[in-house]
Amino acid sequence: MLDVIQGGLVVSCQALEHEPLHSSYIMSKMALAAKEGGALGIRANSKADIVAIKQEVELPVIGIVKREYEGSEVFITATRTEIDELMESGCEMIAMDATLRKRPGSGTIASLVSYCRKTKPDVRLMADISTVEEAIAAEVLGFDCVSTTLHGYTPYTSHTKLYENEFAFLKEVLKKVKLPVIAEGNVMTPEMYRRCLELGAASVVVGGAITRPKEITARFVQVLDGIRD
Repeated sequence: MLDVIQGGLVVSCQALEHEPLHSSYIMSKMALAAKEGGALGIRANSKADIVAIKQEVELPVIGIVKREYEGSEVFITATRTEIDELMESGCEMIAMDATLRKRPGSGTIASLVSYCRKTKPDVRLMADISTVEEAIAAEVLGFDCVSTTLHGYTPYTSHTKLYENEFAFLKEVLKKVKLPVIAEGNVMTPEMYRRCLELGAASVVVGGAITRPKEITARFVQVLDGIRD
């Protein structure tokens, strides 16, 4: 899969239950629109959405399952339950939270990687990380690539964003690991997308700037908030 998305755009087509576009059918059409626009891959949440997307487009899919567990902040593909659902979905790559935070129950990220490799070795594995330390740990564990997805979304990185200081975090991750690095997280413009690739990202995942019309609308409306006040 990595060779297919190399140097191009992956579009994240997701809508949670509380969001207006929550529907596997709608996400499949969103994926179709992304394909027709030139996307090389799709990132999607849930077995149902992935199955619907695979019926609509032939693009490779990075699959996740978002599910909250009591006692843990990890909610992206957190346990074997989510891994099993994704293996049944037909996705080419599974992304999981690879931060160093406590996982649900007694699970470890190492045990999940091992389980994936034994159960379905042809499925590639993406590590969603928030720090350079986590990226290095993911490489040691045998992930196929790392993604900056969670930078800015963990308690110990919430003070910064991927694009700050001219993508300083992305640059540091690229220096420290040999794995392909996927840029993801608040990439809001075509110029930011291009800059990530120029810096050496293998691919870029863009979601909110393309597939979340509620948030896109709000950004337009907020421009005038100060003037109206």
